[in-house]
Amino acid sequence: MKLKLVNIQKAKISTAAFLKAFCHHKLIELDATAVHTDLSIPDILSGLCSNSWIQENLRRLILDSTSIPRDSRLLFFGQLTGLRVLSVFNVCFRSEDLANVSQLPKLESLDISNTLVTNISALLTCKDRLKSLTMHYLKCLTMTKPQILAVIRELKCLLHLDISDHGQLRSDLAFHLLQQKDILPNIESLDISGSNYITDGAVELFIQQRPAMQFVGLLATDAGYSDFFSAKKGLRVAGGANISQISEALSCYRNRSCFMKEALYRLFTETFSTQITMPAILKLVAVGMRSHPLDLPVQFTGSACALNLTRQGLARGMPVRLLSEVTCLLFKALKTFPHYQQLQKNCLLSLTNSRILMDVPFDRFDAAKFVMRWLGKHESPKMQAMAVSITSILALQLSPEQIAQLKEEVFMAVKELLAIVKQKTAENLDDVTLLFTLKALWNLTEQSPAICRHFIENQGLAIFIQVLETFSETAIQSKVLGLLNNVVEVKELFPKLITEDMVKHISSLLHSKDLEVSYLAAGIIAHLTSDKQPWISCDLQRTALLQDLYATIQKWPSSSCKMTALVTYRSFKAFFPLLGNFSQPEVQLWALWAMYHVCSKNPSKYCKMLVEEEGLQLVCDIREHSEADPQAQQIAASIVDDFKMYFINYQRPSLC
Repeated sequence: MKLKLVNIQKAKISTAAFLKAFCHHKLIELDATAVHTDLSIPDILSGLCSNSWIQENLRRLILDSTSIPRDSRLLFFGQLTGLRVLSVFNVCFRSEDLANVSQLPKLESLDISNTLVTNISALLTCKDRLKSLTMHYLKCLTMTKPQILAVIRELKCLLHLDISDHGQLRSDLAFHLLQQKDILPNIESLDISGSNYITDGAVELFIQQRPAMQFVGLLATDAGYSDFFSAKKGLRVAGGANISQISEALSCYRNRSCFMKEALYRLFTETFSTQITMPAILKLVAVGMRSHPLDLPVQFTGSACALNLTRQGLARGMPVRLLSEVTCLLFKALKTFPHYQQLQKNCLLSLTNSRILMDVPFDRFDAAKFVMRWLGKHESPKMQAMAVSITSILALQLSPEQIAQLKEEVFMAVKELLAIVKQKTAENLDDVTLLFTLKALWNLTEQSPAICRHFIENQGLAIFIQVLETFSETAIQSKVLGLLNNVVEVKELFPKLITEDMVKHISSLLHSKDLEVSYLAAGIIAHLTSDKQPWISCDLQRTALLQDLYATIQKWPSSSCKMTALVTYRSFKAFFPLLGNFSQPEVQLWALWAMYHVCSKNPSKYCKMLVEEEGLQLVCDIREHSEADPQAQQIAASIVDDFKMYFINYQRPSLC
C-alpha cells in the first residue's frame, strides 16, 4: 500500500502498531483525534519524525483530544518542517509548545482551543504566514485584553479568526475587538459565538469595514437579529435568530458540545410548531447527537428536536435511512442515560409515529424491552396509552423466538395490560386504550404457549369473560376472541377453558352478525371440540357445539369474501391437527375455510407458508380422502386449484 491520508480517530492502537503500520509511508495528512491513551502525542511525533520524507512533507496533523503523559514536558513539533495545518484542540498544550510550533516555516492554520496556553505572543513569529487561528475557550490566558489585541493586530495575513468562548466564561475580548478599526484588514471569517456584550450595530459596522467577510459566528450572543444579516449577500451566519443561522451553527459546531446544545435549544424553539419537512436539519441533529454521546443536554435536546422534525406527517417526507439513524441514536441515548425520565418519554413519543414504527429499520427487540418496562412505571394515562399502542404493534413485528427471549418483560407487561383491561371494564370505559390493550395481549400471545399459560394464571380468562359481559362493540369482541384463539391452541389449557361462562359466550358470539366475530368464535369452538377428552362429562354439549359450528359455516359467504385485515397468521401449524381430524368434519371445515380466506387475501405470503410448513399435503389428503366431508373436499380442491400457480412457484414437485 501507498498511504497518503490516514484517519485513526478514536482508534485503539499501540505505539508499536502505529510505527509499524503507518510511519514508513509517505504521509501528507494524519488525523489522530481522540486516539486511545496507549498512543500519546509524543509517541505520534516520534514516529512521524522517524521518517525524513514525512518530516518535510506532512502538511496536516490533527491531534484533538489526544493524550499527553504527565511527565512529558516540551512537545517537539519543530522537525515537521512541511506542516501547514496543526490542531491541538483540548490537549495539554502549553505556551512553550506554542513557541516551538510558531517557528514552523510553512504553518498557515493553527487550532489551540481549550489548551493550557497562557500567552500567545509567540504567534508574532509566524505573523507573516498564519492565515487561520482558532483559539476557542482559551481559558488559561493571563494576558490583558490590550496585550491580546496587540498580537492579533500584527497577524495581518489572517483570513479566519475564532475567539468564540464557552458560555460559562462569557469573555468580553470580542467586544473590544469589534471596536478596533485598524485590525484584521483581510479577515473573511470571524467567530465570536458565546461572547459578552455583542450588539448588532457593532457587528454590522465591523463587517461593513471589511467587505471580504463571508462568515460570522454569533451563537449565544445578543447579535444576529437585524435584517442586515439576512440581506447581506454571501454572508453566512452561525447564530440562533432563524433556521438558516441555526443550521449553520449545527454544521459549524458539531464538535463543540457547549454550542451544539445551544443550537439545539434554539432549533427546538424554532421548530415547535413547524409544518415543513427539513431532512437536512434532522441530519445535522443526528450528527450532533452522534458526536456527543455522553453529553446529556445534547442527547435530551437533540431528542426533543427530532420529535419536532418528525411529528405528525413530517416523517413521511424524511428518508427512511435518516429516520433509522435518528431512531437508533435515541435508543443509544436511552442506554447511556437509563434513569433520565424525560429522555425516555421523548423516545416513547418518537415510536408513536406510524411511519417510524412501521417502515423504519431499528432494533425492535430493544424497543419492545424498553416499552414493556415502561408499562410498569405507572406513568400518566397519556403515556401509558402510548406505551400500550406501541406494544401492540411491536409484538407483531417480533418473532415468537424473540418474544420468548423477552419472557421477563412480557410476563410483567401481560400483568400490567390485564390490570388496564380490568380497570377499563370496571369503569365501563371503551376508549382507544382498551382497544390497544386488547390488541397487545392478542399479539403477545400468538404462538407463545408460555405467555398463554401466564395469561390464564393471572385470571385472564375471568377478566375477558367480564369484558364480553360488559361491552357489545364488535371491535372489542373481535380482539377478545382473537386472543382466546391463541390460548385454545395450547391443548394443555383446555380443561381451564371449558367452563360454563366460556361456552355460553362463545356460542352466542358464533351467531354474531359481524362475520369476523363469528369466524373467531368458530375458531375457538373448532379447537376446543377437536379433543373429546375434556368433554367426557358433557359430550352432548360438545356435539351441540359441533352441529352449531357446521350450520354456521354453511351460512357464511364464500371464503374469499371481504373481512378486516385483523385476521392474520404467522403460521398454519396450529391448524394441522384440525385438518387431520376426519372424525369431525366441522373442525376440518373451519380450518379449510380459514386457509382459503387468508390465501385469497395474501396469496404470496400464505401459499408460500402452506408449502414451507408442509400443510399443502394435508389439504390434498382431504381432497382425495374417500370419507371426507364433501364440502371440506370442495374447499380443499379450491385451495389446490385456485392457487396452483403460487404453489408451483415455490418449486415443490409433489403438487397433488
